[in-house]
Amino acid sequence: MSLERFINQAVSSWMSAEGPDSDIILSSRIRLARNISQFKFPILFSNDEAKSVIHKIKERVDDTSFTRLGNMELLLMDELQPLQKRVLMEKHLISPYLAENSSFGACLLSENEELSIMINEEDHIRIQCLFPGFQLLEALEVANEIDDWLEEKVDYAFDENIGYLTSCPTNVGTGLRASVMMHLPGLVLTQQINRIIPAINQLGLVVRGIYGEGSEALGNIFQVSNQLTLGKSEIDIVEDLKSVVSQLISQERSAREALEKTSNIQLEDRVFRSFGILSNSRIIESKEAARCLSDVRLGIDMGYLSNISKNILNELMILTQPGFLQQYAGGPLRPHERDIRRASLIRERLKMENQ
Repeated sequence: MSLERFINQAVSSWMSAEGPDSDIILSSRIRLARNISQFKFPILFSNDEAKSVIHKIKERVDDTSFTRLGNMELLLMDELQPLQKRVLMEKHLISPYLAENSSFGACLLSENEELSIMINEEDHIRIQCLFPGFQLLEALEVANEIDDWLEEKVDYAFDENIGYLTSCPTNVGTGLRASVMMHLPGLVLTQQINRIIPAINQLGLVVRGIYGEGSEALGNIFQVSNQLTLGKSEIDIVEDLKSVVSQLISQERSAREALEKTSNIQLEDRVFRSFGILSNSRIIESKEAARCLSDVRLGIDMGYLSNISKNILNELMILTQPGFLQQYAGGPLRPHERDIRRASLIRERLKMENQ
C-alpha cells in the first residue's frame, strides 16, 4: 500500500481540518459518562450482562431517525487484535482502559471519526466528540444531542441530588470531561511551562500528556481538562476551561513573539536542524521524532518554513506511534525496526509535501 493511500485511510478527517486557533489548539474533546440504571457497573457484571448492554445501545443507534450519527460501525474489543486496538487508542478513538482492560467492551464509531460511543469501559456509555481547533461548545452541543437522544429510550442511572451516577467518583454529577490538546513549544522553550502547570492545577483543572493520565507531553503537546464534574453545570465547566485555555493561547503567542525578538536566528536554526533530521534520518526514536516535529510545526506557524501543511504535526504524531508503524509494516516490529520504519515514513511523508 502506498503511503498516501495509507494516510488517507488512517488519518481521521478531523485531523486534516483546521478549526479556530488551530496554530495552538490541535483538538477539542467532550466526553460524557453515563450508566444504565438496570445494570451493575461494568467492573461487576458478567459477560451476558455486558452483551445485553451492547445490544441495548446498538439497537438504539440502529434507529435511523437520528441523522446526526450517520453510519456507525460497531467494533467489539474481543474480536480485535491487540494491534488494531492500539491503533484506535493512538487515534484517541478509544481509551487505554477500553483497549487493555475491557474484553467485554465495544465502540460505536462514526464514519468521519468525530463521534465515538465507548461501551462497557469504566461506565456503560462514554459519548465522545472530537473537533479540530478550539471548539469546545460546538463539541458539547453535539454530545448533548446524542446524549438526549439516547436517553429517550435508555434509562440512565441518575440521582436528583447528585446527578449522573458513575463508577469513578470524580465523574459523578454531570459526567462531563472537557479537554483540549495544545501545542505549547513557546512556553516550553521560554521555560514558563513549569510555573504555569501548577497554577492551572490550582484552578481545578489538570494538565497531562498527549494520551491522558500518566502519559508524557511528547512534542510539547499538552492535554488540559476539567477535573471535577460535581456542583457545576456543563456550560460552567466548559466556560471555565475555555477561559483558562484562552489565557494559555495568549501566553503561548506572547512567548513565540519573545522568542522571535530575542532568539530569532537560534530559533530559525533549531527549526531547520529539526527539519533536516526528519528529512534525512534513517533511524529515529519516538521522543526525538516528536521533538523535531514540534520544532517544524512551530517553524511553519512562525513563517520560517513554507509549502508544508500545518497538519503535518497532527498526522505524523499519530502515524509514527508504534501501532500505526506496525500496521503500515503489515506485522509486528521490534523497537529498533520501528525506529527505522518511523524514519522512513517521515522522509516519505515530507517528500509528498514537495511533489
